[in-house]
Amino acid sequence: MAALKVMVIVMGVLIIGGTVTLVAMLVQRAGGGAAGSSWQAALAQPEGARIAGIAGTDGGIGVWVQRPDGDRVVVVEPKLGKVIGEIRLGR
Repeated sequence: MAALKVMVIVMGVLIIGGTVTLVAMLVQRAGGGAAGSSWQAALAQPEGARIAGIAGTDGGIGVWVQRPDGDRVVVVEPKLGKVIGEIRLGR
């Protein structure tokens, strides 16, 4: 009988611990992370390139890059900080 009581207590603690862990993970993945969190994106541009402007929208961040071989807009996905596209501007 004592072994059964110990097993019930251990299983109860495991259920409560698992539930708390699951709720914490759901809150974290739903955007409840730290307010000061940040990300970085490497634009991998050639020597002599410079950022001429930045504009943000709901779907991405556009970075206007002036390069020796022509200007372009690099589109960055704001949630991941990844480059998702590039628009070349003709001259």
